[in-house]
Amino acid sequence: MGFSAGEKRWRERLGSLRDVVRQELVSRQLAAHLPPAPAGVLDVGCGQGTQALRAAAQGHRVTALDASGDLLGLLKEQVEPGMAIDVVQAPAERLGELFEPGSFDVVLCHGVLMYFDDPDPLLAAMAGLLAPGGLLSLLVRNGDALAMRAGLRGDWAAAREAFDGSGYTNRLGVVARADRLDDLTRRLAVQELGVLEWYGVRVFADLAADDAPLPDDLDLLLECEERAGASEPYRRVAPLVHVIARAGHAK
Repeated sequence: MGFSAGEKRWRERLGSLRDVVRQELVSRQLAAHLPPAPAGVLDVGCGQGTQALRAAAQGHRVTALDASGDLLGLLKEQVEPGMAIDVVQAPAERLGELFEPGSFDVVLCHGVLMYFDDPDPLLAAMAGLLAPGGLLSLLVRNGDALAMRAGLRGDWAAAREAFDGSGYTNRLGVVARADRLDDLTRRLAVQELGVLEWYGVRVFADLAADDAPLPDDLDLLLECEERAGASEPYRRVAPLVHVIARAGHAK
């Protein structure tokens, strides 16, 4: 079932503190690496389209792909005149048949890889769609810190299992998979993708309640999150890792 099993819960939590922190941090981290507009951007598993819409607002030519018609409907409601966005309803597994090789300057894949038992076919498909020197932006569950949330909640059995495992049940109630940074770096290198930079996401706000409202000092919270996500030792224990890789620059 993957993400579709938890889609209703996901929609209910849009605009919550955890959602806003995630989207804002990813946007800020990505901004330092995006090429000048207009670039061709593919958002794989775009969901409600937060990042796709922001890229289009910056003048990029965006293709937003998702399997959910309901989530794509939310995206379409927010498209403004002048935005160059093509919306495609299809699963990520169909990338290779839908698009020509090398046809995008940037591919975004945020919060998707954890729903694939084997991430390599999707990584290969996305790598194949990148133009020479193109960028891949991945947001994944941090396997190196998988025990943190369970431990901070006092769930010691889950924490003990997480030290050596990669599976977990997320807040949507869906069984998912985490990636360890070194392993993901090796997987990307096989696809001739080299990691340019990586960041932690939601270091401090991850334990907030699902319905936590936005605080009055949101700007200060985001400033702290941004700094933590770009520095040691904080980014190492972030629940999410944001990886920026470039095609043709594997080490």
